[in-house]
Amino acid sequence: MSDGIYLKQVLCGPMDNYVYLIGDPETREAFIVDPAWDIDSLLNILAEDDMRLAGALVTHYHPDHIGGDFMGQHIQGITELLEQAPSKVYIHKAEAPYVAQTTGLESSDYVAVDGETTVNVGRIPIRFIHTPGHTPGSQCFLVDGNLVSGDTLFIGACGRVDLPGSEPSDLYYSLTQKLQALPDETIVLPGHNYAPQSSSTIGQEKASNPYMRFKDLQSFLTTMGYSA
Repeated sequence: MSDGIYLKQVLCGPMDNYVYLIGDPETREAFIVDPAWDIDSLLNILAEDDMRLAGALVTHYHPDHIGGDFMGQHIQGITELLEQAPSKVYIHKAEAPYVAQTTGLESSDYVAVDGETTVNVGRIPIRFIHTPGHTPGSQCFLVDGNLVSGDTLFIGACGRVDLPGSEPSDLYYSLTQKLQALPDETIVLPGHNYAPQSSSTIGQEKASNPYMRFKDLQSFLTTMGYSA
């Protein structure tokens, strides 16, 4: 992680989610990536660090990442964040109807992006990479050599493809065509604490993650329990 940006990884909730705070240490502006579970604590961290919320970035619409009702419980998330600190939420356009259904957000609350987009927090550019598969509008965020990968790429694993909206062939191409093309030294910051370490690199994942090593779609689908 670079000294040129403000970047914190925060473990939240019973599903071992990672929430990320990304900002510009000069302008003191910051985004929260996948705000969920404990909004007060996340905002308190920003306040203690003298950072101001500029908006939220969403990797995908599942309630453990953005809040909403899930299996009989309500998870804090984007709705509570905007109640306390009004700002814009950046989602992929394919996620927009699901985010609205899950959280009740109005179209005026969010910015629906399309494909490859770059948004600045302060002076720092954040590149959005559309990585469908886990959900139709899953996206990763690349900032200063760090990839916040959501549920697309985990350390040693990848996201599920047996949920509504999942598409295993899309995930294969997201992993092998988009994320594999990133520099080996890119730091991988996953959406969940599913490994002994909290981060990895694209090079390490290409060398050891079986889901990054498939040479053809059929092999990937067979391993995931599907046929082409």
